[in-house]
Amino acid sequence: MPLKDLPPDARPREKLLARGPGALGDAELLALLLRTGLPGTSVLQMAQQLLDEFGGIAGLLHAGPGDLKRVKGLGGTAKRAELAAVLELARRALAEQLKERPALDAPGVLRDYLQLHLAQRPYEVFAVLFLDVHHRLIALEELFRGTLAQTSVYPREVVLRALHHHAAAVVLAHNHPSGGVEPSRADEALTRSLKAALALVDVRVIDHVIVAPGSALSMAERGLL
Repeated sequence: MPLKDLPPDARPREKLLARGPGALGDAELLALLLRTGLPGTSVLQMAQQLLDEFGGIAGLLHAGPGDLKRVKGLGGTAKRAELAAVLELARRALAEQLKERPALDAPGVLRDYLQLHLAQRPYEVFAVLFLDVHHRLIALEELFRGTLAQTSVYPREVVLRALHHHAAAVVLAHNHPSGGVEPSRADEALTRSLKAALALVDVRVIDHVIVAPGSALSMAERGLL
């Protein structure tokens, strides 16, 4: 049924304005972004199909542009651009939280932030979150790409960027494009190498987070730091 044929109090836009966004389900909120459906498929049905395809809102937000482009009805640029805009707003909202409170006090926010940045990359990315003396976020930088190992991630470069930002601590992060977040021996060796190099300039490594679509692992919580 087209949205215009629904009772006024059941239409997502009117419902949101009358009762607030919390009154809407995930499909209704997504339908507001999509605005139109497909021939024979209402926008609410299309929204629900998207959620089913990607495993809910979190999966949809982590979907890359290529994943969205393959979905019928999202082959054009407008709707994909709007979804990408929402994704960027989510990143910025999480970044603001990490700038206002210590990263260690918000482990869930930290993981969500890193997943939104790194989890859907088709290649390995090594990133560093630079933190101030209160462990609040100064900046996130992607420093290396490709197969990660001690030989491809240069401790000197990480140290220089930490000094540039006057960081007191860092969180290391990288993704596993193949899925799974269990740390490899190379991950553990790399962490030890960077921890030793940064200690020379009095910068503390407080965690190394590994992310993949739908999951994240803290090496600090595993006792691997």
